[in-house]
Amino acid sequence: MSTPTAVRHAHETAPVTPTLRHRPKNRLGRQLRRMPLRAAVALLLLIEIYPLVWLILSSLKQEDEFSLKPVWALPEGFDWANYSEAWTTGHMSTYLRNSLLATVPSLAAIIVFGVAAGFALQVMVWRGRGAVLLVFLAGVMVPLQMVLLPLFTIYFKAQLINSLWSLIITYTAFGLPLTVFLMAGYFRAIPPEVLEASFLDGAGIFRTFAVVVLPMVRNAILTIALVQFFFIWNDLLLSLTFISDDNLRTVQTGLLNFVGQYGQRQWGPTFASICLTVVPTLLLYLALNQKVMKGLTAGSVKG
Repeated sequence: MSTPTAVRHAHETAPVTPTLRHRPKNRLGRQLRRMPLRAAVALLLLIEIYPLVWLILSSLKQEDEFSLKPVWALPEGFDWANYSEAWTTGHMSTYLRNSLLATVPSLAAIIVFGVAAGFALQVMVWRGRGAVLLVFLAGVMVPLQMVLLPLFTIYFKAQLINSLWSLIITYTAFGLPLTVFLMAGYFRAIPPEVLEASFLDGAGIFRTFAVVVLPMVRNAILTIALVQFFFIWNDLLLSLTFISDDNLRTVQTGLLNFVGQYGQRQWGPTFASICLTVVPTLLLYLALNQKVMKGLTAGSVKG
C-alpha cells in the first residue's frame, strides 16, 4: 500500500517540463509585445525615407507638373534633363568644385593638426598642457555668430573676401577645438601599458604615434572627419557672408541663387540640384556607418 502512495507523491513533486503545445502561445505573446516597438521603428523609417523619395521623384518631374498637379503626385515620366540642366545652366559643376576646394584642405588641416594636438595634450607630459586643453575647450564654446563681424572686418582688410581662403581658414579654426577635445578623450582610452611597451621596444615618440597609436584610433578619426565634413559641406552662413562672387559660391549658397531663364524658379532642376548635393553625402554616410558607430564608442571605456 505504501508503494503506490510514494510513487504518486514523487509524481506530484516532480518538476513539470513545458510541452510543445505551449510554445506557439509563448511565441505569439512575444510577437504581440514587440508590435509597438516595430510600429514605432516603421513610423521612424517612414518619416526619414519619405522626404528622400519625394525629393528624388520631384527631381524627375516636368515643369508643368508642379503647377498643374498636387505636390504628392507621382511624375508622369523620368525627365533626366533636369539633372543636365542643373549641372550646366544651374552651374552645379562650379558649385560642387568650389565646395570640394574649400572642404578638402580644411578637413585635412583639421584632422592632421587636431589628431597631433590631441596626442600631445593627452599622452605627452609637459608643463601647461592642462591650460592649453582648457583653451581648446573654450574655443568649442564660442558661438560662430559672435565672431562673424570681426572676421569679416579682418578678411576685408586682408583682401580675403571673395576668396576660398577665407572659408578654409575659418573652417579650420572652428573645427580644431572640437577635434582636439574629442581626440584627447580617445587617446585617454588607450592603455598606458601599450605605450610603455612601445617605448621599451625602442620606438620613439613619432614612431609610437604613427605605428602604434594611429591604428588604434582610426575609427575615431574617421568619425570626427565625417562629422566635420558634414559641418563644412552644409555650411551656409560663412559662405553667404564671405563669398559674393557667383563663380566662387559653394553648393549651399548656389542653391539659394538657383534660377532659370528670365529669373524664374525652375523646380525640376532645383530638386535635381538638391539631389546632387544630398544623395552623395547620404551614400557616404551609409558606406561608413559601421566604422562611425565603432568610433563613437571607442573612447567610452578605458582599457
